[in-house]
Order: sequence, then C-alpha cells, then structure tokens
Amino acid sequence: MKDEIQIGVLGLGVVGGGTVLALQQNADAIAKKVGARVVIKKVAVRDVSRARSVELPPGVLTDRVEDVLDDPDIDVVCELIGGVEPAHSYIMRALQNGKSVVTANKEMLAKAGHDLLEFAENNHLDFLFEGSVGGGIPIIHALKQSLAGNRITQIMGIVNGTTNYILSKMAREGADFDVVLKEAQAYGYAEADPTSDVEGFDAQYKTAILASIAFSSQVDPAQIPVEGITKVTRKDMQMADVLGYTVKLLGIGQCDNEGLRVRVHPALLAKGHPLASVNDVYNAIFVRADPVGDVMFYGRGAGSGPTGSAVLGDIIEICRNIVSGATGRLGCTCFNNQPLLCMSSLVTKYYVRLLTYDRPKVLASIASVFGDFDVSLESVDQRPQSSDRVDIVMLTHRTIEQNMVSALDVLGKLPTVIGVENCIRVQD
Repeated sequence: MKDEIQIGVLGLGVVGGGTVLALQQNADAIAKKVGARVVIKKVAVRDVSRARSVELPPGVLTDRVEDVLDDPDIDVVCELIGGVEPAHSYIMRALQNGKSVVTANKEMLAKAGHDLLEFAENNHLDFLFEGSVGGGIPIIHALKQSLAGNRITQIMGIVNGTTNYILSKMAREGADFDVVLKEAQAYGYAEADPTSDVEGFDAQYKTAILASIAFSSQVDPAQIPVEGITKVTRKDMQMADVLGYTVKLLGIGQCDNEGLRVRVHPALLAKGHPLASVNDVYNAIFVRADPVGDVMFYGRGAGSGPTGSAVLGDIIEICRNIVSGATGRLGCTCFNNQPLLCMSSLVTKYYVRLLTYDRPKVLASIASVFGDFDVSLESVDQRPQSSDRVDIVMLTHRTIEQNMVSALDVLGKLPTVIGVENCIRVQD
C-alpha cells in the first residue's frame, strides 16, 4: 500500500494553475481522503521562464514532457494543454508507461478519445475526464455511475458559457449580437477569435462526449449537425419573448427505437423549462431517463476554479483506486452501435421570420406554400418595418425538417418575399 502518490502535470495555464494551487492548498485534507499523500513531482510547460500564478518547489517545473511521461515514479498524469495533438500522443504514451490519466480536453476526447479509453481499460488503468464538459458540474460521473442503471432517452444542455452570456445579455437588454460579443471579449468571456464558441463547435465536442456516454454508443462530432448563434438577432430575441420563449444554444441528444438524434443549434425554449432560466456564463445539463425521471445539473461551466475542481476530483478518485488496487473500473461504455439519424427526418416546431412587401395576398401566398409542403401554422404575427415592408413571424406545428427546408427554399423565391430572415427550431 502506497504512502505517497506522485502526480505529473502537462500545462500550467488557467486550468493547470487552478488544479496545482488546489492540490497545494488542500494537501492535508486530500491525504486523509485518499489514504496517502498526493505530491506534484513534475509540471511540464513550454517556457519555464514565464511568470506563473502558482509557486512551485525548485526542480518541479520543466520544459521536457518526457520528465512527466517517462518518469517511473509518477503514478498519475494530468493533461491540461488542450488540442488534439500532441495531447493525444502524450496521453497514449503515459498510458503505455502504466500511468493513469486525467484530462479536461474536450476536443481531443470527442475526436480521438475512444482508443485511449479502450487502452486504459484493457490495461487496468484509469482515464478520467470530468472537467471536459460543464466545468465544475459533475455530469460525467453522474452519467457513468449515479445514473448507470437508467435508460436515458434525452440529454439536453447549455454547455457553452460564452454563447449563453451573449444570448442572455441580448434578451435582457435588447442588445445586438455584435455589441454583446465585443463586451464578452472585453470581460474575458470570449476569445479574441470566438469562432469555436459562437459557431457551436465547442458545444459540438461536448455534446458528442455526453451523447456517447448517455447512449453507450460512440458519437463522432463530425457527424453532429451544428449551427451557431451568429444569425440570432435582437428582433428574434424580442419576438421569442413575446411568444413565451427564450433562445438558447442547445446541445441535444435523443434516443429512440430508430437510433440517435444528436445536434447543436439555437432553439426557442419555453420559459417554463428548467433550462430557460440558466443565464450568463452558467451551464446546465438536463437529463430525461427511466426510472429517475427528469434531473438537471447546474453550475459554472469554465474557469480555473470550476474546471480545476473537476480535475481535482478525478485525481482524488484515481489516487483512491491506486491505494485500494482498483484502477480500471470505469472503462469505455460505448458497447452499442446505434445509427445517427439525419436532420432531414427530425420532427419539431419552428419559428420563422420573413421580411416581405406589405401587399394584398402576401399572407395567402405564404400559407399556400407552407400548405404545399404539409407545414401547418400555429400562429402568425405581423410587425411593420417601414411604409411598404413588414416582418411576418410564424410558429409552425410539428413538422418534418425536410418539408420546412423545401418550403423556405420556395418562399425565398417569391417576388413578395424580400428574405427569409431566420428559422429557429422550437424545443418543446
């Protein structure tokens, strides 16, 4: 039985610094919870001369990854550098050297994590990744353990704090997207290049991880349809509010007898839904399962504290397993091979906003086109924009996505329609 477990860390950025600081400050309590002292032996960074947010003993900091990956005394490696490569190669090397691994790297996990999980399981090693989704929200542990006896039929979440901050601000203040994005960048909520967030790719990676675990079936993020929030306007936010909805960027996974429907896109969400009140940089994941029913997990989705907390929890769990000789218990759970269904067969309601000329029979011609494609209208609202132009906002009844796409294509070509301004799915 070990008296001391040695940790190696790759990366000392926001998450790495938060993790190391927490390990230092809580060392005594962690030792009691684990049953052995947990000691940071090496931290590998690119530039050892840079100023750091945490102080380390002499000799701990190194610019050689092999000092972490190949040291036989290091039991656990924390990969906190991000990106697919070289992170994937570093993790595989650590596993091949008999080390358990903790990561918070959502992109690498979503795109290339399956072989790492299989290798770890086959070699009785732990490979944990709670910090990859939802920051400090304990959703991975919940899906793999607490809800393991349930049949999950739906998982739906706000998993990107940047976009949620932008949409919340637009809804609350009636501000335009570009204005709020610049503010989010000024506050550090959005990157200088916000593409991964606002175009939905960050949420795509996280949704792939959640769906793979929830439905026990490997989900390739490249096959998940994704739409960002750049087309959502102040008008759309205002009309959603009038209609009793709010707009959120959602990662959605659904499972039925036909297969899996996994997607990321903005959606109108009824104000009474638990996710509708999740605002600013907070994340939340809603799960529907049998027999538990509906449950929701809520908290801060990013930052050194929340994500560092998740990484620290994984470290403690692995260290406990090392002490008890029980590593490798939580291997890959993707034992099913369910098909990923295409978006064209999705059945849902839609919010549609058209800019048209204000002329007789315009509504009749629009209704006729929708009727030709079996799209039934639930409500219609007209908002004059000028002396001869009007916004027509419609909610449809549930209809097939392909029918909606075809109808909008025809509507966009009508001489009385200036443009199809937006079409947003309604998550009912």
